[in-house]
Amino acid sequence: MPSTQRKTALITGASSGIGKELATIHAEQGGDLVVVARGKEALEGLKNDLETKHSINVYILIKDLSDSQAPGRIYDEVKEKGLTVDYLMNNAGFGGRGKFHERQWERDLAMIQVNVLALTALTRFFLPDFVNRNSGKILNVSSTAALVPGPLQAVYYATKSYVTSFSNALAEELHDAKVTVTALMPGATETQFAKVSGMDKTALFNKTFSARTVAKEGYNGMLAGKLNVFSAPVMQRVMTAAIPFIPRKMLLRTVRKMQEVKK
Repeated sequence: MPSTQRKTALITGASSGIGKELATIHAEQGGDLVVVARGKEALEGLKNDLETKHSINVYILIKDLSDSQAPGRIYDEVKEKGLTVDYLMNNAGFGGRGKFHERQWERDLAMIQVNVLALTALTRFFLPDFVNRNSGKILNVSSTAALVPGPLQAVYYATKSYVTSFSNALAEELHDAKVTVTALMPGATETQFAKVSGMDKTALFNKTFSARTVAKEGYNGMLAGKLNVFSAPVMQRVMTAAIPFIPRKMLLRTVRKMQEVKK
Protein backbone atom coordinates (compact mmCIF):
# COMPACT_ATOMS: atom_id res chain seq x y z
CA MET A 1 0.00 0.00 0.00
CA PRO A 2 1.41 3.46 -0.91
CA SER A 3 2.50 5.63 2.02
CA THR A 4 -0.07 8.13 3.25
CA GLN A 5 2.07 9.57 6.02
CA ARG A 6 1.02 13.12 6.92
CA LYS A 7 -1.74 13.08 4.34
CA THR A 8 -4.97 14.43 5.82
CA ALA A 9 -8.24 12.65 5.07
CA LEU A 10 -11.68 14.13 5.72
CA ILE A 11 -14.23 11.37 6.31
CA THR A 12 -17.96 11.84 6.80
CA GLY A 13 -20.03 9.33 8.72
CA ALA A 14 -16.84 8.39 10.57
CA SER A 15 -18.40 7.36 13.89
CA SER A 16 -19.26 3.78 12.86
CA GLY A 17 -19.28 1.18 10.10
CA ILE A 18 -17.34 1.74 6.88
CA GLY A 19 -16.48 5.33 7.82
CA LYS A 20 -14.90 4.32 11.11
CA GLU A 21 -12.91 1.60 9.37
CA LEU A 22 -11.72 4.05 6.69
CA ALA A 23 -10.51 6.35 9.46
CA THR A 24 -8.74 3.50 11.21
CA ILE A 25 -7.03 2.31 8.03
CA HIS A 26 -5.83 5.82 7.21
CA ALA A 27 -4.51 6.28 10.76
CA GLU A 28 -2.66 2.96 10.51
CA GLN A 29 -0.84 4.40 7.50
CA GLY A 30 0.26 7.45 9.50
CA GLY A 31 -2.24 9.92 8.08
CA ASP A 32 -4.05 12.70 9.95
CA LEU A 33 -7.83 12.89 10.00
CA VAL A 34 -10.80 15.21 10.01
CA VAL A 35 -13.74 13.09 11.14
CA VAL A 36 -17.32 14.23 10.68
CA ALA A 37 -20.49 12.81 12.24
CA ARG A 38 -23.40 13.75 14.50
CA GLY A 39 -22.28 11.73 17.54
CA LYS A 40 -19.81 13.65 19.69
CA GLU A 41 -19.13 10.81 22.11
CA ALA A 42 -18.35 8.30 19.35
CA LEU A 43 -16.01 10.72 17.56
CA GLU A 44 -14.20 11.59 20.78
CA GLY A 45 -13.68 7.90 21.46
CA LEU A 46 -12.34 7.41 17.94
CA LYS A 47 -10.02 10.40 18.29
CA ASN A 48 -8.57 9.19 21.59
CA ASP A 49 -8.09 5.67 20.28
CA LEU A 50 -6.42 6.58 16.99
CA GLU A 51 -4.22 9.36 18.37
CA THR A 52 -2.97 7.09 21.16
CA LYS A 53 -2.28 4.09 18.94
CA HIS A 54 -0.85 5.83 15.88
CA SER A 55 0.56 9.21 17.03
CA ILE A 56 -1.49 11.16 14.51
CA ASN A 57 -3.79 14.18 14.72
CA VAL A 58 -7.55 13.73 14.61
CA TYR A 59 -9.81 16.77 14.30
CA ILE A 60 -13.49 16.39 15.17
CA LEU A 61 -16.36 18.17 13.43
CA ILE A 62 -19.82 17.51 14.90
CA LYS A 63 -22.16 18.08 11.99
CA ASP A 64 -25.54 16.80 10.84
CA LEU A 65 -25.37 16.49 7.07
CA SER A 66 -29.16 16.59 6.79
CA ASP A 67 -28.66 20.33 7.46
CA SER A 68 -28.09 21.96 4.07
CA GLN A 69 -25.66 24.45 5.63
CA ALA A 70 -23.37 21.74 7.05
CA PRO A 71 -21.07 21.20 4.02
CA GLY A 72 -20.19 24.88 3.79
CA ARG A 73 -19.55 25.05 7.52
CA ILE A 74 -17.30 21.99 7.33
CA TYR A 75 -15.23 23.57 4.58
CA ASP A 76 -14.99 26.88 6.43
CA GLU A 77 -13.90 25.22 9.67
CA VAL A 78 -11.24 23.18 7.89
CA LYS A 79 -9.88 26.38 6.39
CA GLU A 80 -10.00 28.18 9.74
CA LYS A 81 -7.91 25.37 11.28
CA GLY A 82 -5.34 25.83 8.53
CA LEU A 83 -5.71 22.25 7.35
CA THR A 84 -5.07 20.93 3.87
CA VAL A 85 -7.34 18.03 2.96
CA ASP A 86 -5.63 15.53 0.66
CA TYR A 87 -8.32 12.86 0.59
CA LEU A 88 -12.06 13.50 0.73
CA MET A 89 -14.12 10.44 1.65
CA ASN A 90 -17.85 11.05 1.34
CA ASN A 91 -19.10 8.06 3.31
CA ALA A 92 -22.14 9.37 5.22
CA GLY A 93 -25.46 8.01 4.05
CA PHE A 94 -28.50 6.04 5.12
CA GLY A 95 -31.41 4.09 3.66
CA GLY A 96 -34.97 3.20 4.57
CA ARG A 97 -37.27 0.37 3.57
CA GLY A 98 -40.94 0.63 2.61
CA LYS A 99 -43.26 1.70 -0.17
CA PHE A 100 -42.47 5.24 -1.25
CA HIS A 101 -46.05 6.52 -0.88
CA GLU A 102 -46.26 5.14 2.66
CA ARG A 103 -42.91 6.35 4.00
CA GLN A 104 -42.49 9.62 5.88
CA TRP A 105 -41.52 12.23 3.33
CA GLU A 106 -39.27 13.97 5.86
CA ARG A 107 -37.11 10.84 6.13
CA ASP A 108 -36.71 10.50 2.38
CA LEU A 109 -35.99 14.20 2.03
CA ALA A 110 -33.27 13.90 4.67
CA MET A 111 -31.91 10.87 2.81
CA ILE A 112 -31.61 12.87 -0.40
CA GLN A 113 -29.94 15.69 1.51
CA VAL A 114 -27.32 13.41 3.09
CA ASN A 115 -26.75 10.90 0.29
CA VAL A 116 -26.83 13.32 -2.63
CA LEU A 117 -26.74 17.01 -1.78
CA ALA A 118 -24.20 16.94 1.06
CA LEU A 119 -21.87 14.67 -0.93
CA THR A 120 -22.17 16.91 -3.98
CA ALA A 121 -21.64 20.10 -1.98
CA LEU A 122 -18.57 18.81 -0.14
CA THR A 123 -17.09 17.68 -3.44
CA ARG A 124 -17.77 21.11 -4.94
CA PHE A 125 -16.13 22.89 -2.01
CA PHE A 126 -12.95 20.80 -1.87
CA LEU A 127 -12.41 19.81 -5.51
CA PRO A 128 -11.22 23.27 -6.71
CA ASP A 129 -8.46 23.12 -4.06
CA PHE A 130 -7.43 19.69 -5.33
CA VAL A 131 -7.36 20.90 -8.93
CA ASN A 132 -5.37 24.02 -8.03
CA ARG A 133 -2.76 21.87 -6.25
CA ASN A 134 -3.03 19.20 -8.98
CA SER A 135 -3.24 16.52 -6.31
CA GLY A 136 -5.95 14.90 -4.27
CA LYS A 137 -8.23 11.89 -4.13
CA ILE A 138 -11.98 11.56 -3.61
CA LEU A 139 -13.76 8.41 -2.49
CA ASN A 140 -17.54 8.51 -2.76
CA VAL A 141 -19.31 5.61 -1.07
CA SER A 142 -22.04 4.41 -3.39
CA SER A 143 -23.50 0.88 -3.46
CA THR A 144 -24.20 -2.04 -5.75
CA ALA A 145 -27.73 -0.66 -5.40
CA ALA A 146 -26.66 1.96 -7.93
CA LEU A 147 -26.92 -0.62 -10.69
CA VAL A 148 -30.66 -1.31 -10.48
CA PRO A 149 -33.92 0.36 -9.44
CA GLY A 150 -34.88 -0.60 -5.89
CA PRO A 151 -38.52 -1.39 -5.18
CA LEU A 152 -39.10 -0.92 -1.41
CA GLN A 153 -36.02 1.29 -1.28
CA ALA A 154 -36.81 3.48 -4.26
CA VAL A 155 -35.18 6.67 -2.99
CA TYR A 156 -32.08 5.00 -1.55
CA TYR A 157 -31.28 3.12 -4.75
CA ALA A 158 -31.83 6.28 -6.78
CA THR A 159 -29.47 8.28 -4.57
CA LYS A 160 -26.74 5.69 -5.00
CA SER A 161 -27.25 5.65 -8.76
CA TYR A 162 -26.61 9.39 -8.64
CA VAL A 163 -23.44 8.95 -6.57
CA THR A 164 -21.89 6.50 -9.03
CA SER A 165 -22.89 8.49 -12.11
CA PHE A 166 -21.65 11.74 -10.59
CA SER A 167 -18.35 10.21 -9.48
CA ASN A 168 -17.66 8.60 -12.85
CA ALA A 169 -18.41 11.82 -14.71
CA LEU A 170 -16.02 13.80 -12.50
CA ALA A 171 -13.31 11.19 -12.96
CA GLU A 172 -13.45 11.70 -16.72
CA GLU A 173 -13.56 15.50 -16.39
CA LEU A 174 -10.32 15.22 -14.40
CA HIS A 175 -8.60 12.83 -16.84
CA ASP A 176 -5.75 15.27 -17.44
CA ALA A 177 -5.20 16.14 -13.76
CA LYS A 178 -3.51 14.29 -10.92
CA VAL A 179 -6.82 14.20 -9.10
CA THR A 180 -8.90 11.03 -8.98
CA VAL A 181 -12.50 10.20 -8.08
CA THR A 182 -13.42 6.66 -7.05
CA ALA A 183 -16.86 5.21 -6.37
CA LEU A 184 -16.92 2.47 -3.73
CA MET A 185 -19.83 0.10 -4.40
CA PRO A 186 -20.38 -2.25 -1.46
CA GLY A 187 -22.93 -4.99 -1.37
CA ALA A 188 -24.56 -6.09 1.87
CA THR A 189 -22.21 -5.06 4.69
CA GLU A 190 -22.09 -5.68 8.44
CA THR A 191 -22.91 -2.18 9.68
CA GLN A 192 -25.73 -0.37 11.46
CA PHE A 193 -27.21 0.37 8.01
CA ALA A 194 -29.25 -2.85 7.91
CA LYS A 195 -31.01 -2.23 11.22
CA VAL A 196 -31.54 1.48 10.61
CA SER A 197 -32.97 0.85 7.13
CA GLY A 198 -35.04 -2.15 8.17
CA MET A 199 -33.09 -4.47 5.87
CA ASP A 200 -31.65 -6.77 8.55
CA LYS A 201 -34.54 -9.25 8.19
CA THR A 202 -34.41 -9.54 4.41
CA ALA A 203 -32.81 -12.08 2.07
CA LEU A 204 -30.43 -9.43 0.75
CA PHE A 205 -28.55 -9.43 4.06
CA ASN A 206 -28.21 -13.20 4.43
CA LYS A 207 -24.55 -12.93 3.37
CA THR A 208 -22.51 -9.86 4.24
CA PHE A 209 -18.97 -8.50 4.09
CA SER A 210 -17.32 -6.95 7.11
CA ALA A 211 -17.04 -3.17 7.20
CA ARG A 212 -13.27 -3.57 7.51
CA THR A 213 -13.06 -5.58 4.29
CA VAL A 214 -15.18 -3.08 2.37
CA ALA A 215 -13.24 -0.10 3.73
CA LYS A 216 -9.88 -1.66 2.91
CA GLU A 217 -10.89 -2.47 -0.66
CA GLY A 218 -12.29 1.03 -1.11
CA TYR A 219 -9.28 2.73 0.44
CA ASN A 220 -6.79 0.79 -1.68
CA GLY A 221 -8.90 1.43 -4.77
CA MET A 222 -8.92 5.15 -4.02
CA LEU A 223 -5.13 5.23 -3.67
CA ALA A 224 -4.81 3.39 -6.98
CA GLY A 225 -7.15 5.86 -8.66
CA LYS A 226 -9.68 3.21 -9.69
CA LEU A 227 -12.97 4.32 -11.21
CA ASN A 228 -15.26 1.87 -9.37
CA VAL A 229 -14.53 -0.58 -6.59
CA PHE A 230 -17.01 -3.44 -6.09
CA SER A 231 -16.91 -5.02 -2.64
CA ALA A 232 -19.52 -7.73 -2.14
CA PRO A 233 -19.92 -11.45 -1.44
CA VAL A 234 -19.48 -13.77 -4.43
CA MET A 235 -23.18 -14.39 -5.02
CA GLN A 236 -23.91 -10.66 -5.13
CA ARG A 237 -21.04 -10.20 -7.60
CA VAL A 238 -22.51 -12.91 -9.82
CA MET A 239 -25.95 -11.30 -9.67
CA THR A 240 -24.45 -7.91 -10.48
CA ALA A 241 -22.70 -9.29 -13.55
CA ALA A 242 -25.98 -10.83 -14.75
CA ILE A 243 -28.03 -7.61 -14.49
CA PRO A 244 -27.72 -6.54 -18.16
CA PHE A 245 -29.09 -9.91 -19.31
CA ILE A 246 -32.16 -10.07 -17.06
CA PRO A 247 -35.51 -8.77 -18.43
CA ARG A 248 -36.37 -5.53 -16.64
CA LYS A 249 -39.66 -6.63 -15.11
CA MET A 250 -38.10 -9.85 -13.84
CA LEU A 251 -35.21 -7.86 -12.36
CA LEU A 252 -37.57 -5.49 -10.56
CA ARG A 253 -39.58 -8.37 -9.16
CA THR A 254 -36.42 -10.12 -7.96
CA VAL A 255 -35.10 -6.99 -6.23
CA ARG A 256 -38.47 -6.44 -4.56
CA LYS A 257 -38.63 -9.98 -3.23
CA MET A 258 -35.09 -9.74 -1.86
CA GLN A 259 -36.12 -6.68 0.11
CA GLU A 260 -39.32 -8.05 1.57
CA VAL A 261 -39.16 -8.91 5.26
CA LYS A 262 -38.75 -12.63 5.83
CA LYS A 263 -41.71 -14.18 7.65
